[in-house]
Amino acid sequence: MSDTVLYDVTEGLATVTLNRPDAMNALDLELKAALRDILRRAAEDESVRAVLLTGNGRAFCVGQDLKEHIGALRESGGGALDTVREHYNPITLAVAEMAKPVVAAVNGVAAGAGAGFAFAADYRLLAESAAFNTSFAGIALTADSGISWTLPRLVGPARAAELLLFPRTVKSGEALELGLAHRVVPDGELADEAGAVARKLAQGPTRAYAAIKESMAYGAGHSLAETLEKEAELQVRAGGTEDHRTAVEAFVKKEKPRFTGR
Repeated sequence: MSDTVLYDVTEGLATVTLNRPDAMNALDLELKAALRDILRRAAEDESVRAVLLTGNGRAFCVGQDLKEHIGALRESGGGALDTVREHYNPITLAVAEMAKPVVAAVNGVAAGAGAGFAFAADYRLLAESAAFNTSFAGIALTADSGISWTLPRLVGPARAAELLLFPRTVKSGEALELGLAHRVVPDGELADEAGAVARKLAQGPTRAYAAIKESMAYGAGHSLAETLEKEAELQVRAGGTEDHRTAVEAFVKKEKPRFTGR
């Protein structure tokens, strides 16, 4: 396994850490392939009930490694962008569609695809020194890693267009105001706070979380009537879980439920 992405599973929580700190976790071929494969592994592992995605060093991820990219451009021209289908798309889908919650602990700058991966997560905690930048137009590219889908849903179409057409650094305070972050914490507290959030999710009703993710994604592209029907379908599924029965019994007994993810 590549050491450009670290992977640890403890008590149902999978921690995925981008580990090219000297390159600000820029996405070279090795890291992209490793991240894609590890996220798929976490998605398929039934012992994993939540995922924490973060970066090692002073950056979360600055996006594509442009030093590697320029060499690929010289060799294959537009073929260098095949990485969008081969790596960025499956990474984004793994985060967004995983049947378990994903927390992004954004420890520093998240730019380009790095921002896209964070936006695809279900919950984002930012260190005070963290920041987002869409970056793409600055190097004459369009959005990828799902940003043209996630960003308008997070901040609205008008603000999304502004951030894509005129890329700039969005610091943590503004990110919180815009809805790009759920919480901002002091740098030294990020690991503990993000870990606490992710562990709480890892101890929760995993299948209910999966249904919540599915219903929200479905509702984003369907009518109210269609979404109501989807909710009914998913509620039947959630209602048949062991966790639901346990929670109802605990409620009647005025006890706190203990979820198993089943």
